[in-house]
Amino acid sequence: MSIENRELLRKGLIDFKIDVDDNMLDRFEKYREVLVEYNKYMNLTGITEQRDVYIKHFLDSVAIFKNGYIMDDISIIDVGTGAGFPGIPYKICNPNIKLTLLDSLKKRINFLKEVGSSIGFEDIEYIHGRAEDFGQNLNYREKHDIATARAVASLPVLLELCVPYIKVGGFFICLKGPNVENEIEESKNAMKILGVKLVEKIDVQLPDEELKHNILVFKKLEKTTKKYPRKAGKPSKNPL
Repeated sequence: MSIENRELLRKGLIDFKIDVDDNMLDRFEKYREVLVEYNKYMNLTGITEQRDVYIKHFLDSVAIFKNGYIMDDISIIDVGTGAGFPGIPYKICNPNIKLTLLDSLKKRINFLKEVGSSIGFEDIEYIHGRAEDFGQNLNYREKHDIATARAVASLPVLLELCVPYIKVGGFFICLKGPNVENEIEESKNAMKILGVKLVEKIDVQLPDEELKHNILVFKKLEKTTKKYPRKAGKPSKNPL
């Protein structure tokens, strides 16, 4: 880890109101090393340079910490987690959260287990399966304080996939690119059907990045009807 990049990561985390120590920085670097190694054999990310991973994956994932939603002992499920973003960065920044990572690809789950083991977390739950299926599973349905997703699908689809996991009063935290206004407009019907409201739209400015990202925070106001999520494939083929 170059000293310059380490300090860039440290400063970025501090700017997001995260209490940083050397162990946290070491865990992020170990995560990157495992990511780069596995990426030689499977398609996890097109971003592998240390500085770029720190900014575009790690800092982008944890920008939400500045707004106070990620607290000790809350339960978080990362739906369609892929290479582990944002769930694993959340856990590195606050080891006291209860984290579940869900992905439909077995080899990605195996990669995530290797990351968890390498950075010293034995309490992450890993689920191999479809979001639609586990959203109907009573062991996971409406059991989490927060559901989160990053770069998985369009917003109306994401709402149907993620909201069923959240307790009433909990939040869906969605990481999106800069042009979210149209997606928000297209999601009004989904919000109404699923009983959520948009409570915050956060503009994220990353170091050295002109491209701004957005975080959307939805609050769940009522229980999800049993109909949702629909069977696998239906949400993406026919969004709410």
